[in-house]
Amino acid sequence: MYTISEVATLLGASTHTLRYYEKENILIANRDTNGNRLYEESHIKWLQFVMKLKQTQMPIAKIREYARLYLEGEHTTEARLQLLEDHRKSIQIQRENLEVTEKMLENKIIAYKDSLKNT
Repeated sequence: MYTISEVATLLGASTHTLRYYEKENILIANRDTNGNRLYEESHIKWLQFVMKLKQTQMPIAKIREYARLYLEGEHTTEARLQLLEDHRKSIQIQRENLEVTEKMLENKIIAYKDSLKNT
């Protein structure tokens, strides 16, 4: 079992973020007899996944929906699959946009370098 501080350090997140995820019903921590949060390996794996979803711009509302569906059980597998497939499409669009932007930047950089060579 891990404390909130240990998990925050392991994941490079803040304890505030972990509490926020709990408040948003994205994470359900265990509690000891004193009410302190305790996390298992499964919590850490889940948080790593959540953080990747967040990094790829999945809205908290969608992450919350995914967590809710997961907790509801196997009968929500199709809905969870659809949610993840939709997010993957979103990531693919993001990637395409980044590639276009990178190409534009590359062209600008080349133009500036050429300009500097000619002065």
